[in-house]
Amino acid sequence: MENITSEIQNIKSGMVVTAHPDDAEYGCSGTVAKLSNSGAEMVYVLCTDGSKGTEDKNLSPSELAGIRKNEQLNAGKVLGLKDVAFLGYPDAYLTPSLDVRKDIARQIRIHKPEILICQYPLRNLDGTWGFGHPDHIAAGEAAMAAVFPTARDHKTFPELYDEEKLEPHKVEEVWIMGHPDPDIIIDITDTMDQSIDALYSHVSQMGGRTKAEVKERIGEWRKNRGREEGMTYADTYKRISLRR
Repeated sequence: MENITSEIQNIKSGMVVTAHPDDAEYGCSGTVAKLSNSGAEMVYVLCTDGSKGTEDKNLSPSELAGIRKNEQLNAGKVLGLKDVAFLGYPDAYLTPSLDVRKDIARQIRIHKPEILICQYPLRNLDGTWGFGHPDHIAAGEAAMAAVFPTARDHKTFPELYDEEKLEPHKVEEVWIMGHPDPDIIIDITDTMDQSIDALYSHVSQMGGRTKAEVKERIGEWRKNRGREEGMTYADTYKRISLRR
């Protein structure tokens, strides 16, 4: 696995596309914090409204969506995000439709990221934790389809170019989180606390756990990622280069 921690300072812009509020905080917020801290302009694109993520039967989907939007904005402040785009598709029903692909491609053309981080677009059948949320799979597939070829071609969804005046954009790299065979690793030891602070902004999803309990739980995942490379905490990804 290649340690690319030193490359972070050379990246000027990035985008993270996920299905739900808090997905990025669980999956890549240590990396996002490092990128933001080094001066990169980072943007989140959230595909769904997060309106199903509760066991409280007295809380309506619209109320929960509002809560989770505010939580995500608070997490974004912790991480120093440039922007958070909410596409607003209903939680639990996401598919990699043409509409979703177009909406992600619009954000790519607006913000012009060098790298795009997304979720793994396939089911995980190794039995370690469930077998993949369908929204995560859909968000990953839609994001990758938006990168290639939608965002780069002015004749794909021509209204983006002709009517909205959004120039095509070529993303240079895609980093896939949750991939079973990652090939790059980033040391996030110095941004672990910032990452946990961002995650804990999603209070509605913490199940009453303290921040220390959350850090212990999430820390074990990130310790496991970095242990073989001699890092205390790490994020890992599968990197796909689209550079010519």
